[in-house]
Amino acid sequence: MTMQKRERLSNGFLKIGEVARDAGVLVSTVRYYTDIGLLKVADRTPGRYRLYDRAETLGRLATIKKMNGNRPTLAQIRQQLDAERQ
Repeated sequence: MTMQKRERLSNGFLKIGEVARDAGVLVSTVRYYTDIGLLKVADRTPGRYRLYDRAETLGRLATIKKMNGNRPTLAQIRQQLDAERQ
C-alpha cells in the first residue's frame, strides 16, 4: 500500500472501487447514483479520480440498500435522503 493511499484512507476518502467493495455494490451503481445526485463526490485526485467521503457515502448507500427492499422509486429515495440531511 502506498503512502498516498494510506493518507487518503486516513483522511476518510475512498475511491469509487473502494466504495463499491465496502458497500457491496457495483462500481457502475456508485457512478449512476453519483450521476443522478444521490451520492456526491467529495474531492478529486490529481488524476481526476472521484473521491468519496467514507462515512457519508457508505451511510447513504446503506440507506438506499435498505430502502430497495420496499422497491421505492429513485424520487422516493432522493426524498428520503434529503430529509435525513436536514
